[in-house]
Amino acid sequence: MTFASRITRSPRPFEPDRGAESRGAIPDTDDAIAGLIEGAGGSSPYLKTLIEKEAGWLHGALDDPEAAFDALLDELRDLTEDPSVPLRQAKRRVALLTGLADLAGVWPLEEVTGRLTRFADLAVQKALEHAIRREITRGKLPGASEGDVPTGAGMTVLAMGKMGAGELNYSSDIDLICLFDEDRIDPADYQEARAAFIRATRRMAATLNDQTGEGYVFRTDLRLRPDPAVTPVCMSMEAAERYYESLGRAWERAAYIKARPCAGDIEAGERFLQTLRPFVWRKHLDFAAVQDAHDMRLRIREHRGLHGPITLPGHNVKLGRGGIREIEFFTQTRQVIAGGRDPDLRVRGTVEGLQVLSRKGWIPQDVADTLSDNYRAFREVEHRVQMIHDSQTHDLPSSDEGFDRLAALMGRDRAELERDLVERLEAVHQLIEGFFAPDDEGCEEPDLPDPLENSELPGRWPSYPALRSQRATQIFRRLRPEILRRLGEAAKPEEALVAFDGFLQGLPAGVQLFSLFEANPHLIDLLVDIVSVSPDLARYLSRNSDVFDAVIAGEFFGPWPGREALERGLCERLEREAGDYERELDQARRWAREWHFRIGVHLLRGMMSPGEAGQAYADLASACVAGLWPRVQTEFARKHGPAPGRGAVVMGMGSLGAGRLHARSDLDLIVIYDPDGAEQSEGRKPLPVRLYYARLTQALVTAMTAPMAEGKLYEVDMRLRPSGNQGPVAASWEAFRNYHDREAWTWERMALTRARIIVGPEALAKDVADFRDGTLAVPRDSLDVLGDLAKMRARIAAAKGQGDPWDPKLGRGRMQDIELFAQACTLIAGRAVTGTRPALEVACEAGLVSEDGVEALTRAHDLAWALQIGARLVTDGRLDPMQLGSGGCAFLTRLTGSRDMADLRARLEAAAGEAAEIIDAALPAAKEEA
Repeated sequence: MTFASRITRSPRPFEPDRGAESRGAIPDTDDAIAGLIEGAGGSSPYLKTLIEKEAGWLHGALDDPEAAFDALLDELRDLTEDPSVPLRQAKRRVALLTGLADLAGVWPLEEVTGRLTRFADLAVQKALEHAIRREITRGKLPGASEGDVPTGAGMTVLAMGKMGAGELNYSSDIDLICLFDEDRIDPADYQEARAAFIRATRRMAATLNDQTGEGYVFRTDLRLRPDPAVTPVCMSMEAAERYYESLGRAWERAAYIKARPCAGDIEAGERFLQTLRPFVWRKHLDFAAVQDAHDMRLRIREHRGLHGPITLPGHNVKLGRGGIREIEFFTQTRQVIAGGRDPDLRVRGTVEGLQVLSRKGWIPQDVADTLSDNYRAFREVEHRVQMIHDSQTHDLPSSDEGFDRLAALMGRDRAELERDLVERLEAVHQLIEGFFAPDDEGCEEPDLPDPLENSELPGRWPSYPALRSQRATQIFRRLRPEILRRLGEAAKPEEALVAFDGFLQGLPAGVQLFSLFEANPHLIDLLVDIVSVSPDLARYLSRNSDVFDAVIAGEFFGPWPGREALERGLCERLEREAGDYERELDQARRWAREWHFRIGVHLLRGMMSPGEAGQAYADLASACVAGLWPRVQTEFARKHGPAPGRGAVVMGMGSLGAGRLHARSDLDLIVIYDPDGAEQSEGRKPLPVRLYYARLTQALVTAMTAPMAEGKLYEVDMRLRPSGNQGPVAASWEAFRNYHDREAWTWERMALTRARIIVGPEALAKDVADFRDGTLAVPRDSLDVLGDLAKMRARIAAAKGQGDPWDPKLGRGRMQDIELFAQACTLIAGRAVTGTRPALEVACEAGLVSEDGVEALTRAHDLAWALQIGARLVTDGRLDPMQLGSGGCAFLTRLTGSRDMADLRARLEAAAGEAAEIIDAALPAAKEEA
């Protein structure tokens, strides 16, 4: 399609005589194009000058504007001499072509800003090449040659702001940060090279910035570098990294959202940005960024004198109320809040950022659409204002004549334009002001709710570590009335207040969490629910408050995804840290902690049954083992080579194998490897096979149990391996088979009934699973098995006694007793089943227990499990109803379907007694032999 056929709008000539002169400069052209040129030249003195100066070139360029633009850039790429004049000529032509394509609607806003940015990138590259070539030619850049010119000899230029985002405006300056890679320089040459890079940066800036008879290329600003008042215009990457790590400020974090290497050593620039990732993108949700951005907005308004109501004359469409910067701040702040957790949010463009935020659920779609539409509209107005005189301004005209000219350039009626601008500015202001400016009014010291009016605890809060900063105190002052109100509405307000006090006292810092609560008030409800049920859980939250991030990131209250989805999610999270083993382990800990918290909340709020929660905890543990095992092997192989033979499988035993864990379960694991004839590994430091797998297993245990910055994942117990603690930490496939064929005790074969492969090579996993099933399928003498079971019960009773009355696990007829009986019945029947209920049904089929007995044992086991999983969620020690508090007791009675704690104890004792009698009745011969 021709340029003329694509015109959708056209300016009017504000000064008809000048418009006619512009039209006359391009004779013999299409009427639509002639009208466009007349309107542009008659309303913009700058465009009129360009039309007349570049008339010969323009006539052909309008035949195919895209090809003409690309040809301009191609000519520049071939330059090797001083680019000052060619760049200025190209700038005139780019400005003219993009201006006309913009005014005519031939190119949409994104294409206009994108092409301006492409030209800026190339201009910076050619200016840098010229400057670097000069230093090399003069022998001032040690170790560099002509071949290093295109990559800046280790120097990189970062495009910041709108250039970094690909959003340059029509008469924009460009914000650049210049760095050099000190690792490419011999330490003895450092000072000389540093001086050369500084000279090259100044020459590059002059090539772009200086006003000559040919004009200028881009006004260039180098002040976004670290501490520009005292640092050189080009500094080492290492020095910049140290600055951001120790002194980097909130606005610099926001600025680096849009940072992009645009010239010189692009790869080095990308590596530098990668090192800054923890600085820019915090690992937790960062709602404190809202206040940082708000403070920045206020400083800009104060500095620019932009306070007061929205009035159009002289209004700054960029920095003023409701303008471009407001939308950019809103977008960037939301990105900073959550971008550390979700890399999809790390986009540079403003409109793109709004749409991703909407897609990810951080803002409503209608808000994203409204802000995107207004952003585009404001950017077009900004372009028209700048086109008039090629001035770096964002101010709307302050005179009637100026507004008339602007309306003519936009091809719009002035009154309609003004109404539209006012509506848009006010709409953006109202949308954004509420997000950024929390209401500090009404934050005087509130009266305590009636149930709490005599408590002295709130008076202590200002002395706690979380409230040691003025900023934390300010945010908490706004939260305090609502927190107290909700504590006052708890079933036992005094207990809830004490638990909340414990939470607040243990909190090491408050700004981030209080900001999170302020932006998401429903989290206060959740916190009060938790502290009302369990002071112990409240103390855990004070040490791991980042788990609240998960509540608002993703479908926290959605259905349980299952093990496979969890494993995929963990692997995706670990991929972000690929290559940094320690970060991978920390990432796994953060990820698991969030899911662990989610299960607890679902159980606490009745969204999961005890059985579902037990399976969910097991899914999570299995996903952690399965996700980390390949990472452990990869890290181990760096030194000792890949796993020799057929590799190794990790088998879950005990509760993990049975698929039922609670909040504080450790993991019973066995590692089985098959050398398949191999004698040692092949790596930088080869190891004999047995030693290789022993150390690999120890590496897995360390990966799971090591207390790192993010805590530990799980405790691991490997005593269920062949020969227990006396056997090797990893069992060979042959030794495992031989042991269970010839040496295993009855209790070890019983344990095998709950074994399950968690992760490992498919072929070996199938062999181990088949062997397990085959071993269990061998029928065994019932008297032998039940006799051994009776002895086991006697030994457990001698060692542990009959257990605490509130202990759901230990004691006759309680969980462990029922599970051991079920496992023994599985061995007798020769059936490879897993799970207590299926095993009891097998026992019924074998005539070892009646159908009524199966139901009674199942009821007792389910009741004990409900108490077990609930108690382990709310307390870390012996269950004592007197210490648990009414909230915790109410939770346990709800979970077990009991009227109160007395009823729960009575039901537990009755069910355990009935279960014990059934088991006793099944072991008469065994008891006699015992």
